[in-house]
Amino acid sequence: MTIHRFLAGTALAFAAMSAMPAAAQDCDRQCLIDLSDKYVAALATHNPKAVPLADSVKTVENLKRIKPGEGLWASTTSGATDFVIHVPDPVSQQVGIMAVMGGAEKKPVLVGIRLKLTGGKIVEAEHIIGNALTDGQLANLQTPRPALLREVPYEYADSRGRMIWLGKSYYDALDNGNSQQSAMADDCERRENGFQTARNPMVRQSGGGNGQTDPAFAYLGGLGCAAQMDTNMWEYISRIENRRVEIADPVTGLVWGMSHFHHDFTKQDFALIGVPGVPVRHMEYKPFDMPAIHIYKVWGGKIHEIEAVGLTTTYNSPTGWEN
Repeated sequence: MTIHRFLAGTALAFAAMSAMPAAAQDCDRQCLIDLSDKYVAALATHNPKAVPLADSVKTVENLKRIKPGEGLWASTTSGATDFVIHVPDPVSQQVGIMAVMGGAEKKPVLVGIRLKLTGGKIVEAEHIIGNALTDGQLANLQTPRPALLREVPYEYADSRGRMIWLGKSYYDALDNGNSQQSAMADDCERRENGFQTARNPMVRQSGGGNGQTDPAFAYLGGLGCAAQMDTNMWEYISRIENRRVEIADPVTGLVWGMSHFHHDFTKQDFALIGVPGVPVRHMEYKPFDMPAIHIYKVWGGKIHEIEAVGLTTTYNSPTGWEN
């Protein structure tokens, strides 16, 4: 082959390549944040066409498969308030957003949304709409806790792999009642649906829906995340399934975890360890499930803050992702 023929062939090859459509670029961190905001805004305007949904997009809302235009696409009455937390992850091409927005009948709801992209298109969308909120819960959902949104200084930042492990380990520690299976800081504070359930010494809880006061929880609620686990207070959780910890943002130290809690309540009495004056916690509940999202704030190798949203639903419900 002469040099002229080689150059001519090379030129034709480059011409053919330039005529091909450009491959979709991965979404970077800011792109994912912007997309999640755009998605929430599109929900409020009931306009699925405002976001890049794949033709084959799968959407699950509160464990049920829905189509674009259904669920939150129809029921949302206003966009996000000042309570918004983003967890973008360019590595997995996923983003989570937790926000308070207007739900049915214009009542505020706490919502967690996970989006997964392939080729620049949303191929999975997952919505969790939390239980109805009281005024007290809403008081804790005006704006995110400042620590959740702060960027982690380089000296305290953890690798994405370490962050993913911490998110996974929390479920192990919770399921097994052993804080040593994870790493939680002494200052770890947890809020669930806006209700502070760790490091809250003033908390009182109604017991079992029978109007009685749970004497144990007034003490247990004041403990930190790790100390609570070591009292055996979470024994009533039968099992935690559908665990997915795939989203982490090393910039803010936030990890996004999804799970499905089952509570069979085949018994009502649960032994406690180290709770003054209360050796046994009595709980009269019917069996139920709780699909949930946990956002973990991680720095210095430990979990410091947890923000969660969950939904009470029928025991042994399917996940919505079975097929």
